[in-house]
Amino acid sequence: MSDHPHRRSRDTGGPNITASFEFFPPKTDKMAETLWATVKRLEALNPSFVSVTYGAGGSTRERTHRTVERILNETGMRPAAHLTCVGAARSEVDAIVQDYWDMGVRHLVALRGDPLTGIGTPYESHPEGYAYAADLVAGVKKIGNFDVSVSGYPERHPESGDWQVELDNLKRKVDAGADRVITQYFFDNDLFEDYLERLAKASISIPVVPGILPIQNFEQTVGFSERCGTTIPDWLARRFAGLGEDAETRKLVGAGVACEQVMDLVDRGISDFHFYTMNRADLTYALCRMLGMGDENGQEAA
Repeated sequence: MSDHPHRRSRDTGGPNITASFEFFPPKTDKMAETLWATVKRLEALNPSFVSVTYGAGGSTRERTHRTVERILNETGMRPAAHLTCVGAARSEVDAIVQDYWDMGVRHLVALRGDPLTGIGTPYESHPEGYAYAADLVAGVKKIGNFDVSVSGYPERHPESGDWQVELDNLKRKVDAGADRVITQYFFDNDLFEDYLERLAKASISIPVVPGILPIQNFEQTVGFSERCGTTIPDWLARRFAGLGEDAETRKLVGAGVACEQVMDLVDRGISDFHFYTMNRADLTYALCRMLGMGDENGQEAA
């Protein structure tokens, strides 16, 4: 008989694990087909909500709006629309928020947004707009009783000079009325655990949901991670080394890495996850099945 300690992750299933999914609005008809196939497959897992991203400077505003509206009208899922401060006056943003409320949307993801000139360049707020995410959260709450999620950074935002700056910024968002923190993705779970300890010491007590990125393309993930400040551990790079032309093995490795990460988080007491799907269902669907989502007979609830 094994004397290994019992793992909490082996008891997953049913209501003790929840997940949300992030999509981005499609640019083409072909991308739309892929997205809606993904939406319909993941809908069966009954996520707590699904979020739809918003391009830099509102560049996908109309597509985000249409995607949110379609999810609301054609699925049973709760859509959460992303909003940013970049490139719009307060009156314009307020009108968008009111439109979402009138549409029936009750969850928004409030973000400062990336500079119009790109990640890594200085951020400048719109002269008549919301300056930062905390201001946007407060503005949203004045318009309607939205459930508002905000971003968090287990490795600090690239523009935060130290942890005090990072924590002070998040505290302002919480004080403005934020209901939940969704983190940037990470690959080292110790960093996330350290982050939770920092938040607890700073008396930040709203729910913190880890953002999980199942790796679809390792090279693209490395490039984006460099821009957003996420560390690629050496052990992770070694797992993908030499697999540039081996798509099937890359996919299996990506699934294995993500499964290992989420199961370890479950063993550490985490029961809610936010998956960056990249508009593809396969890896996220498999991870949710590993987490016990779907009914006990192996079929998703209708």
